[in-house]
Amino acid sequence: MSISTSELDRLQSEYKAAVDVWREAIRHEEDLASGIHSEAAIDTWQAADEAEEAARDKAKDAKEAYQDALREEFFNF
Repeated sequence: MSISTSELDRLQSEYKAAVDVWREAIRHEEDLASGIHSEAAIDTWQAADEAEEAARDKAKDAKEAYQDALREEFFNF
């Protein structure tokens, strides 16, 4: 089964967008790690870490979907 170029483009765009969100989550977490030393800051930093992990998971899922489509298109599996 052939996958359309538009479908591959869509999957690639979703992957790139997910990676951009992940980068921003990493930068936000990094900014919090460089901030004020307080108990409240630890909670905020932990929440940012959880958001970064969720963004990472979405990027990995989008990458896998794109790679699967490429494998199907080029190697028929």
